[in-house]
Amino acid sequence: MGWIFRIWDYDANYVEGVGEMRLDRYSRRLWLGWVVLSLACLAVAPLGAQSGTGQESGSDNGDNGPVLVRKQHPAAGTQRSEGPGGTEAQQSPASVPPTAGGAGSGSGAGGANPGAGDDQGLPEAGGPASDSGEIVVPRLKRKQDAPPAPPAAVVKNPPGLGNLTLQVEVPEVTVDVGVLLEKTHQFVPNLKPVNFAVYEDGQPQKVIRFKRVEAPITALLLCEFASTNYQFVYDMRNAAFSFAQQLRPQDYVALMTFDLRTQIVTDFTQDKTQILSAINSLTIPGFSERNLFDALYEALDRLSVIDGQKYIVLIASGRDTFSRITLDKILQKIRQTPEVTIFSISTGGFLRAMTEGRRGGARMDVNYLQADNQMQSFARMTGGMFFAPRFEAEMPEDFTAINDAIRSKYELVYHPTNSRQDGTFRKIEVQLVDDEGRPMQFQDEKHHTLKYEVIYRNGYRAQQEVE
Repeated sequence: MGWIFRIWDYDANYVEGVGEMRLDRYSRRLWLGWVVLSLACLAVAPLGAQSGTGQESGSDNGDNGPVLVRKQHPAAGTQRSEGPGGTEAQQSPASVPPTAGGAGSGSGAGGANPGAGDDQGLPEAGGPASDSGEIVVPRLKRKQDAPPAPPAAVVKNPPGLGNLTLQVEVPEVTVDVGVLLEKTHQFVPNLKPVNFAVYEDGQPQKVIRFKRVEAPITALLLCEFASTNYQFVYDMRNAAFSFAQQLRPQDYVALMTFDLRTQIVTDFTQDKTQILSAINSLTIPGFSERNLFDALYEALDRLSVIDGQKYIVLIASGRDTFSRITLDKILQKIRQTPEVTIFSISTGGFLRAMTEGRRGGARMDVNYLQADNQMQSFARMTGGMFFAPRFEAEMPEDFTAINDAIRSKYELVYHPTNSRQDGTFRKIEVQLVDDEGRPMQFQDEKHHTLKYEVIYRNGYRAQQEVE
């Protein structure tokens, strides 16, 4: 600044008594330019200092540091004044932020570090400490990468020990149920799982699977062929023919006869003509003895090695004269043989009707009544049906009912609540109920109640646990 005063002294002329300083034209212009430059420097210097302080405080700690931003007080405004160069905005005194203690609100000696008063006055979570001041705006933190997952634990077996597998067997019971009208023997379709109530030893069971089964059959035709009376042989042949004529190409059927001994006439085949030819060959029987229990026991034993559902069509008088197996043993064998259903047809009905009540025929009547009871027990225990036709014209209708019952059934599967494998016999009961749990009722178009029959096996024997 000394060179300016030297110019002043060099060119100044004082008028005594007035105290007025007069400058020549050149000096006056130089002095005015210096004044304008000085004022501009004084105006720019505070803004530069403030800008430098904000940049340094924002970049001190990298991208994660806070940024200081000025907050305008709501009551503070700006005043505009018209000047020679246009409109100029000036900040009112109320908008000037108060300085913090220490070295000031901007920076210290060099403007690089904030003052000690700023650290105490700025809140940690942002926001001003008073109505006007500086706000701390935190920067967004970068998302840190998730740590890698720990490696999966590897289990090693002891030396010499291979992999072990744990297998748990849950008992599962399958019950085939047929619903037929008593008068017409027609199958009742369109039933739902809620229409079947299953009980095992009096305890309700939950049905887990349900479906209607209509599939090819595997059946054994077991016929009594003994030299007793030709009427029995005649009825047997008619019944066997009626059954064979309703076979389908996918069905497997075998023919087995018995008198004193059993004989396999035809093994399992799908050839319908072969079965008809074998039936036609049964003309002259050999023995008069009828070993029904031995023949049925052998038939059950042979069918036990075949997988799936099997059927026995038993055509006999029902009498047993020379078997080594007793009735109790054959009933026990029936209970122990799973997936076998017996349909029994009694022969000699017309002959018995003609001789019933005659002199000396009372004993024979009792024997055949006992025979019918045995045949009916075989069918009821396995979920089959029993027929005692007296006339030849009844047989096609009876075998039509058998054919419908075999091919159209409802298959119910449940897990018994009694899961013990103790080899005991479990009694099964199936009831037909409506959607509200009441007994099911069927009516015809005239609103007459139709009687029906629910066909199922009466029980099963649980597996014996192997020690």
